[in-house]
Amino acid sequence: MPRPTARVLTLLELLQSGGTRTVAELADRLGVEGRTVRRYVDQLIDLDVPVESVRGRYGGYRLSPGYRLPPLMLSDDEALAVLLGLAAGRRTGLTTTEHTASETAAAKIRRVLPKHIARRLDALLEALAFTDQPGEFDTPDAGVLLTIADAVRHRRPVSIRYTDRDGRGSERTLHAYGIVAHSGRWYVTGKDARIGEDRTFRLDRIADARTLPGTFEAPAGPAPAERVLSGFATAEYRHEVTLRIHGTVEQIRAHLPAGVATLEEQEPVPGEDQATERWLRVEIRAERLDWLPPVLAALDRPFVIERPDELRDLVIALADRLASYARQA
Repeated sequence: MPRPTARVLTLLELLQSGGTRTVAELADRLGVEGRTVRRYVDQLIDLDVPVESVRGRYGGYRLSPGYRLPPLMLSDDEALAVLLGLAAGRRTGLTTTEHTASETAAAKIRRVLPKHIARRLDALLEALAFTDQPGEFDTPDAGVLLTIADAVRHRRPVSIRYTDRDGRGSERTLHAYGIVAHSGRWYVTGKDARIGEDRTFRLDRIADARTLPGTFEAPAGPAPAERVLSGFATAEYRHEVTLRIHGTVEQIRAHLPAGVATLEEQEPVPGEDQATERWLRVEIRAERLDWLPPVLAALDRPFVIERPDELRDLVIALADRLASYARQA
């Protein structure tokens, strides 16, 4: 049977998980009566742990919001999840703090891990590979990220100082719909109030963000992630490509995802299965065309190039090279 001290620590761990816990719930988890739970709570209060009593039908006990509780108690699985999150954030560039902050946080957790868990974690990190290299991407300022996140939640306009890819700076008022992590970068999508159009901005290019008075209504329609992908697919680039490809939506999207191409999905005729192969129109905007012929070859579906003629020439050249390679002894 667990000793009283062990039960008090278990009570502390339950309260750390957040929310209000009823006396009945805590008594059931600890295997004691309600009056014993109250005695354990008194012991925590004697140790200066700020446990609050919540009255009412759904009342119980909770920790005071915002209190930094020493020590932070994590199970083995929770500690492993936190360390993997820190490692993945550093390796893929999706971190909002300096690398030293991530490293010191990881070191503090590792110091209190049991040796067998630490050894298993080391083995996992040595075996783990990431497609994005460490330090490849710039990271956004944590203050900017939190300010914009608060503006998204409360539908408040936000003023940002932004530098575009050509180095031009500007100040904009943004009605931010959401924050999206995509391909190793952080983005915010919303309406640029000055021009009245939706725009997507890289967070690491925002030097300052200030919440403004007032509120706005978020529009109905695509979710923020869909807006970002659609924005990438329809952005202005050097080449506008139009194709017709015979296949299913799934076959085409496997090689031309939403962030690369827009796909005109035609309604199937009555009685036709949605997965039936049919001709679909695909539009792509790209700075270069040389990557498209190998993608079309890998797609291995019948296709028609409507524009530009330059892409047709590149596909023919690739086919000729492949045929010449195949004929070699």
